[in-house]
Amino acid sequence: APAEESPGLPGGGGGSRRPPPPQGPAVPELGCLGAQNGEASSGSAAGEQLAHANGLLPSASAANSSGGGSSPGGLSVNNGVPAAGGPGSAAAELGGGGGSALKKKKRLSQSDEDVIRLIGQHLHGLGLNQTVDLLMQESGCRLEHPSATKFRNHVMEGEWDKAENDLNELKPLVHSPHAIVLGIVVRMKFLLLQQKYLEYLEDGKVLEALQVLRCELTPLKYNTERIHVLSGYLMCSHAEDLRAKAEWEGKGTASRSKLLDKLQTYLPPSVMLPPRRLQNLLRQAVELQRDRCLYHNTKLDNSLDSVSLLIDHVCSRKQFPCYTQQILTEHCNEVWFCKFSNDGTKLATGSKDTTVIIWQVDPDTHQLKLLKTLEGHAYGVSYIAWSPDDNYLVACGPDDCSELWLWNVQTGELRTKMSQSHEDSLTSVAWNPDGKRFVTGGQRGQFYQCDLDGNLLDSWEGVRVQCLWCLSDGKTVLASDTHQRIRGYNFEDLTDRNIVQEDHPIMSFTISKNGRLALLNVATQGVHLWDLQDRVLVRKYQGVTQGFYTIHSCFGGHNEDFIASGSEDHKVYIWHKRSELPIAELTGHTRTVNCVSWNPQIPSMMASASDDGTVRIWGPAPFIDNQDIEGKTTSMYIGKLM
Repeated sequence: APAEESPGLPGGGGGSRRPPPPQGPAVPELGCLGAQNGEASSGSAAGEQLAHANGLLPSASAANSSGGGSSPGGLSVNNGVPAAGGPGSAAAELGGGGGSALKKKKRLSQSDEDVIRLIGQHLHGLGLNQTVDLLMQESGCRLEHPSATKFRNHVMEGEWDKAENDLNELKPLVHSPHAIVLGIVVRMKFLLLQQKYLEYLEDGKVLEALQVLRCELTPLKYNTERIHVLSGYLMCSHAEDLRAKAEWEGKGTASRSKLLDKLQTYLPPSVMLPPRRLQNLLRQAVELQRDRCLYHNTKLDNSLDSVSLLIDHVCSRKQFPCYTQQILTEHCNEVWFCKFSNDGTKLATGSKDTTVIIWQVDPDTHQLKLLKTLEGHAYGVSYIAWSPDDNYLVACGPDDCSELWLWNVQTGELRTKMSQSHEDSLTSVAWNPDGKRFVTGGQRGQFYQCDLDGNLLDSWEGVRVQCLWCLSDGKTVLASDTHQRIRGYNFEDLTDRNIVQEDHPIMSFTISKNGRLALLNVATQGVHLWDLQDRVLVRKYQGVTQGFYTIHSCFGGHNEDFIASGSEDHKVYIWHKRSELPIAELTGHTRTVNCVSWNPQIPSMMASASDDGTVRIWGPAPFIDNQDIEGKTTSMYIGKLM
């Protein structure tokens, strides 16, 4: 039977070595190149010779791994491969005599070659150069083109003239139109000369640096603005000053490695791999899995050390705020609104029973306890807004309420009780980001801007306001009105513009932290997501029952990836922002759920307020056992609470 080919180790058995590759001009593509893997011939000039089998850095085993018939000595140390030439080594593995005919080795696919190169690059970064040698020899591949290897070594050694000459060898390997190639070479040359110039300056060789600036950089006629900046560095008095002003690491491995990273972007990957390519691919894979995980609700850590690459990323529904942790029953009538403070340490709830209750969130147990009760809202409390610093809280009533209450949260004292006219209907409020002003209005055509003492600063006539929001620019106020739209009002130049137009009444809306997205509760339609910048409807979320009750939805979770809303069918619905179908339907309330609020600092905590007179705090599942008995867990736990 014909013997199998030796795995690329020279000297393994009589006549079993692969023949050397055919002589000829350098091959630009990186197919399998035979056992020598693109090494320079023994006749190369001493300074240009590539002494390492993988074409990157010389190692102790270089001479052995490239020699004609010698043993590859040290290759067996770290890889567990028997040293070739020993008794019964390669010949025994071949299963036949040295003169047996060899099977033709199957050519690797392009994807296999790519994977081998990626692994080789990663191993090289770990310093496992002998392992890389063996991998390249057995596979018949190489990490990069020999010209690229020379270029890399010359850059890292600071041999700038040689690196510049290497560009002429790299030029034919860039498969682009001639004009584009010339532009690429000029950019790469500029980066090389810039490093050369900065290193001369750091070494105190001002005349040499000036020569580079005048006679090498300037004639390139590229990026003259940058050349002016570089010329200014001639005035730096010492090396530390130069590094600080140039935002440069200084002469050495760090800055040259960063330079190589920039240079590699101009070369095709078949010639020189992008830096840390395998790590970047793995990081992208981890991020993609997290993005596709419906329940991922923890802070993103981009470090690969924080995850296992051996299993897929999966978050359990049990880690999500789908389970009742606490039921607050202190209100004695319908609860119309709830809102966590910006720092997440408090929850305010407003009720038809004329009170606002402020609850303290325990940072360890995440349990809530009653902190203060603010009384005297004769019409009930249907809307609450925390000031940006959480020191104040504004409470509004329903449609027939003409009053607004501004409370000092720390002392529990009423700072301002505002009423411009008994004809008013002040049902919504929003704080200016400076915390010194707020806007308020209602459906009877009032739209005011006031200070903390209730003094009227500005007013806008004839706007029937349903809901309000102040943008982060400090001057634009968004208001939904009775014309089924959201308009932007600028209180500085007194201009207004249409932003969102719906076909049905907008009962309420809220804005994402970045100001880009608006979440609307639309009568008879449900929950809609709008892009305010592009002014387009992004998504309609399914499942929720929305009539003509005012229901308040919210963004929530880490990075505000989730959306939650109450519903007239007594449930709380949660969606991933990118998915129209709900990922969770939370049961427990017995009447319409009017409002939901996600804790901005504790992503696993959410509150819901209902006409059943209760506020429910939702969190992860309590620990029962390690088995996935999600349905049973829900019924067991909620059953105990109910």
